[in-house]
Amino acid sequence: MWLGICLSLLASASTPEVFVPAERFTLAWMHSIERVRWEEDYRVELTAGSATPVLRATQARIRGSAAGMEPPDDARLVEGWYVYTPAQTWLPELRLTRSPYTADYEVCVADRCAPVHTWLPSDGGITRLRPCTRP
Repeated sequence: MWLGICLSLLASASTPEVFVPAERFTLAWMHSIERVRWEEDYRVELTAGSATPVLRATQARIRGSAAGMEPPDDARLVEGWYVYTPAQTWLPELRLTRSPYTADYEVCVADRCAPVHTWLPSDGGITRLRPCTRP
């Protein structure tokens, strides 16, 4: 069984879900106004006694401080990045709002980053990113 993430368009049941094999990945994006990069590291894990995987946020980074992007109080400055552990670490899914007016989110696996549209074109709405398995 492979652990990974599944991407789907929330508004379109006709677009097939896409599987990306990745037990660890980074989700990255650029703030649309401040042009500051934000990165969050995740692991796809199976919890004890469950066959349903969950997302576990392990670390986040902000490449600076700007309006609406203040790092949390426990963040520490490391080589220009505010690094911290997210307050909510276990998540069932992420909902990514993808706009034609901003750069797409990036998914980084094994130090190789690619925009989400590499796997799934945007419809200008919400893309669901959830942990999943494949045989």
